[in-house]
Amino acid sequence: MQPIRIQVINGNTFAPMTQGIDESAQAARSPHTEVMTTQPQAGPESIESYYDEFLAIPSILETIILAKDQVDAFVIACWGDPGVEAAREITTKPVIGIAEASMYVANMVAARWGIVTTQHRTLDMIHQTVHRAGFSHRCVSIRTTGIPVIETETARHSTIEALEIAGRLAIEQDKAEALCLGCAGMSRLDLELEERLGIPIIDAVAAGVKLAEAMVGLKKQNSKVLTYQLPAAKPIRGYPNHMQPNRL
Repeated sequence: MQPIRIQVINGNTFAPMTQGIDESAQAARSPHTEVMTTQPQAGPESIESYYDEFLAIPSILETIILAKDQVDAFVIACWGDPGVEAAREITTKPVIGIAEASMYVANMVAARWGIVTTQHRTLDMIHQTVHRAGFSHRCVSIRTTGIPVIETETARHSTIEALEIAGRLAIEQDKAEALCLGCAGMSRLDLELEERLGIPIIDAVAAGVKLAEAMVGLKKQNSKVLTYQLPAAKPIRGYPNHMQPNRL
């Protein structure tokens, strides 16, 4: 069997988080799948605002451009799915955002589900991500914890304690029946939280890898008939040749 090659891209430039994402991705992959986990060459150390997100996207797209002939699918491992629509324009290969992937999985195991995530200021960003994926009518709870993204990797004990508190509020007050972990840095905490909370907890990185495998197995590519056509061939000042539309 020909191996499936998936590139998992950490949306930020914090190397310890890239390592943690890789651990989750490697644990989730099938035996015949090869996973390469990378991070952009430039961009913010963490994505906690719209400004961070917009500055992260160009290097995420460049990472995909440089690898699109070497892999079968891409996973953008940041819960806001930064640049996922643009990424689908520049390649025919499946591009999976971990937020969308985790919501699809939650939607299949629970009638009412929610999200537990990081900084309070990201609440609107999370709402926008849910709306863009088409799940506003199924997501019944979004609970922010105030945890900085970096601390999801560097302070695991306090992170899981805060997630448990937020999760209980989502269950008791919002009647959530499953929860998505709303940050790539929260990967590998799903099983312990399931034991504490008693409902399905979705590791978004693992969900992204499994859905990427499924898309490759189904032999599906991005539709190029309209929305995800290649960008129009016009000069883009200040960007290298390999990112110019006429070189894609």
